[in-house]
Amino acid sequence: MRRRAEPSQGVFVVEGKLALQAVLASAYPLLSVLVLERRQEVLAELPVPAGVPVYVVGDDIMRQVAGFDVHRGVLALARRLPPCDPAELVSRDGPLVVVEAVNDQENLGAIFRNAAAFGAGAVLLDPTCADPLYRRSVRVSLGHVLGVPFARLSPWPTALDLVERGGRVLLALTPDADAEPVQSAAAELHGVQVALAVGNEGAGLSPAVLARARRVRIPMARGVDSINVAAATAVALHRFAQLGGAG
Repeated sequence: MRRRAEPSQGVFVVEGKLALQAVLASAYPLLSVLVLERRQEVLAELPVPAGVPVYVVGDDIMRQVAGFDVHRGVLALARRLPPCDPAELVSRDGPLVVVEAVNDQENLGAIFRNAAAFGAGAVLLDPTCADPLYRRSVRVSLGHVLGVPFARLSPWPTALDLVERGGRVLLALTPDADAEPVQSAAAELHGVQVALAVGNEGAGLSPAVLARARRVRIPMARGVDSINVAAATAVALHRFAQLGGAG
C-alpha cells in the first residue's frame, strides 16, 4: 500500500543517516524527520533546516509508524519533484541507462549507484520498473538516486524512438553468445553517445527491445552465462565511461 500511496501523495521516505544526508544535498525538499531517542546524536551532524519538524520517539512508536524495525534509527519524509522531460535527459552528456522491467528495489537502487559512479547522464525507466524513490532503492543507491536524473518512457517500447532521434546508439545488454563483446563495441564507439538497455533478472530484455538495438554481452568464464543485472550494468558502463583522469 505504501508503494502506491507515496507517489500518489507526492512524497517519499528515506531511511538512515546517509539517505537523509543525500536528501539535504539534493533539490528534494525535506518535509519532516522521525528519529529514535537513542539516535538523536545523528541529527547533530546534519544540517537539518530550521523549521523542518523533527519528531523524537521510542522504539515502539517508531515501529508502529514505520511498520518495520528501523535499525538505522532515522526516517525522513521528502517531497517528490516534478517528472523530468525524457527529451531533455537524452541530450545530457554521458551514457544513458535504459531499464526495462526491473521491479526489484535493491537492484534498481544499485543500478542508480552504478550510473552515478560511471558518469551516466540519466536513467530512463520503462513503465513497469519499480519506483526509484522507494525507501529501499534510495538506501541501496546510497542516495545517488536523488542526484541522477530519471524519467519514465511511455509508450513502451516505441518511446525508445526518442533515444535514437537524440543521436544515441542503443545497446542491449544480453547474455546471448552471438552478441558482440561489450569491449569491442566500446572501442568502436569511443566518443559516441550511447544508451545501454538492461532488463530484469529472469527474462532479460524483451524481444522488442533486442530487435531494435545493437546487442552486446559481457564475456564470462565457462559455465557462467550471466551475473546480477546491477553488476552487469556496472561492468558495461565502465567500458563507456568518460571519467577523465579518474583511475
